[in-house]
Amino acid sequence: MRQPLAYIHPDSNIADNVVIEPFTTIDKNVTIGEGTWIGSNVTIMEGATIGKNCKIFPGAVISAIPQDLKFQGEKSFVEIGDYTTIREFVTINRGTKSKGKTVVGKHSLLMAYVHVAHDCVIGDNCVIVNSVQIAGEVIVEDWAIVGGTSAIHQFVHIGKHSIVSGGSLVRKDVPPYIKAGREPLAYEGINSIGLRRRNFSNEKINEIQDLYRLIFSNKMNVTQASQYIEANMKATPERDEILLFLRNSSRGIIKGYFE
Repeated sequence: MRQPLAYIHPDSNIADNVVIEPFTTIDKNVTIGEGTWIGSNVTIMEGATIGKNCKIFPGAVISAIPQDLKFQGEKSFVEIGDYTTIREFVTINRGTKSKGKTVVGKHSLLMAYVHVAHDCVIGDNCVIVNSVQIAGEVIVEDWAIVGGTSAIHQFVHIGKHSIVSGGSLVRKDVPPYIKAGREPLAYEGINSIGLRRRNFSNEKINEIQDLYRLIFSNKMNVTQASQYIEANMKATPERDEILLFLRNSSRGIIKGYFE
């Protein structure tokens, strides 16, 4: 169903059963998958690909040009996965020549007034709570939750299954499976509730807990802890994922709460 009061560019590619409410604008070079609902007063600009069965609420602006002074009009994109919900007044900017696209995964929820800047990657099953502001080239991995009104510095990496407390200033990388809170942002333990909800066993949660006790111990720095873990702890997918995250951290990871 397409309201006559919506503007849809003839060069857009929209599935037949997409619902588009009045006063919405859809530019050229936009693809929207079947079953998606677009609320009123939404603006979807050039270069957006939106999956099937998404919901985009009034006032959202998708694929506007980046707020990056280095942007020179290069061709770039936004990709939004299936079953994702974009609430009121969310803004998602398209990429730059750095990465070429901004990506939001499947089954994610971006609540009202969230901003996602150029070249970000938001994973699957993420929850980004109201008014979170995400700077350029940030990575938020699958199943992460970012609490409301948090501000995330450019190039920060937030690991999967982690949870960041509301109102946080995220200046450093947040490793997977943990809770992060306080000011300055610090490790506050394992996200055990979230992991149990996702069917992690008690044995696996205890394993992750033991790994982070070593990483955030005040007797070893991160490099020493990583070397100790690799030499002495049994290899598992979770162990290897944590070690890889630590090695690839470009901004350094958050500190333990006791530091």
